[in-house]
Amino acid sequence: MDIVRIVLAVFLPPVAAYMQVGVTQHFWINIVLTILGGLPGMIHALWLVVSKKTA
Repeated sequence: MDIVRIVLAVFLPPVAAYMQVGVTQHFWINIVLTILGGLPGMIHALWLVVSKKTA
């Protein structure tokens, strides 16, 4: 399942963030970072998935 989340973090960062933490502060931060630029949102989503952050 982690492989799926990592792939989603690269291509659809908010979806990966949602799958990892649900609708929390980290999800909304990821939305903003993705809107500001794809790379910051991707890095944040990867960080959430790799660090195993949970809601």
